[in-house]
Amino acid sequence: MPNVTLVRGARQLLTLRGPTGPRRGADLRNLGLIQDGAVLIVDGIIREVGPSRRIENLAQSRRAAEIDASGCVVMPGFVDCCTHLASGPARLADFELRLADATPREIDQAGGGAVGLARSIQDLSFRVLESLAQRLLEDAVRHGTTAIEMRSGLGLTEVVEMKILRVHAALRKLPISVISTLLCSQTAPGYRNRPDQFIDWMAFHLLPLIKRRKFADFAAIRFAPSGFTPAQVRCYLTAARQLKLPTRIDASDDPAPAIALAVEFGVASVDGLIDPANHDAVHLSQSAAIATLLPGRSFYLGAAPVPAARRLIEHGVPVAIASGYHPETSPSQNMQMMLSLACTSLRMTPAEAIAAATINAAHAVRRATEIGSLECGKRADLLILSAPDYRELPYHFGVNLVDLVMAGGEILARRSEVRWPVN
Repeated sequence: MPNVTLVRGARQLLTLRGPTGPRRGADLRNLGLIQDGAVLIVDGIIREVGPSRRIENLAQSRRAAEIDASGCVVMPGFVDCCTHLASGPARLADFELRLADATPREIDQAGGGAVGLARSIQDLSFRVLESLAQRLLEDAVRHGTTAIEMRSGLGLTEVVEMKILRVHAALRKLPISVISTLLCSQTAPGYRNRPDQFIDWMAFHLLPLIKRRKFADFAAIRFAPSGFTPAQVRCYLTAARQLKLPTRIDASDDPAPAIALAVEFGVASVDGLIDPANHDAVHLSQSAAIATLLPGRSFYLGAAPVPAARRLIEHGVPVAIASGYHPETSPSQNMQMMLSLACTSLRMTPAEAIAAATINAAHAVRRATEIGSLECGKRADLLILSAPDYRELPYHFGVNLVDLVMAGGEILARRSEVRWPVN
């Protein structure tokens, strides 16, 4: 017998139904909202979506296990499309140094920074690193994340990078969508004066290795003025393309050449984009690449520039919102907080922020045929909010409005009740 579940009576059902491609411009505000809506789920897959009265009268609905969503918002789960979740313990010493206005060089000299982070991951056993990553993932789920991208790039050596990717593989066994990315972030210490050789090692040794072992779904590279040259980035992306690995670019520091390469290579996303010129935004809009914005990074670092979300949207660039979880630059996996920041700091509308964190984020990881919206044939990844209106998500901040999290038809989290003592 099939496993049948009926989620019924939603005051607002946000389906995010729409065109097959990513949402751009005015389409980003279309949530596919149904008043008093219901979702019929069979064996973890959405079978029907629509008004409660119609869905409840279907033959399969009559023998379904019911979940009453009366007075609540039902919506797709968040797709967090940019994180470094397998990153070890909190970087508390670096945090205190930064609060004391220490420079990056001073933090490095104190044993922190990128090299200190890599060493801390290296010193952990695989099981401890996996346990810490799973704990972060569980907290993300509690706040509504049902699909997550995790990237490497913090290890700086083959052994540590493979350890991080093995953690990703272990977490794939859990009942949520885990997408893994091999990130070429910076030249490893042993190659400091030989960046071309490092890129060759990444492109012709590590990429084929992780491809054979099926450890990564994407290959990404960070483009920065102080980092890799356009020729080096092109070499890496060409090698990934020859291996049929989809690619992504981290472009937070130098958007113009990064966008040009993103369009040339047909990358899935340009991550961490901040403030591209108008002509670069127009160029990006002519491709299928998603601009992934990381409002948590700007918030946490304080002085960091805020992504130009409004300009990107007005130029027709499809944007996604991600937590950008990173122990040094954005230590939060709460996607509800990211929506609040997207509205208050990036000046996005609540509807735009929700679409960016669901369907467009699904396009950023090339899973939009499976997740990101509540449509027939897709995975039953959904949230029930303890709120009657979706605009309450960004209106509050630092507050968990998620009452129930479902992934693949399985309930993963419920809000615990407060029980007052009876006198």
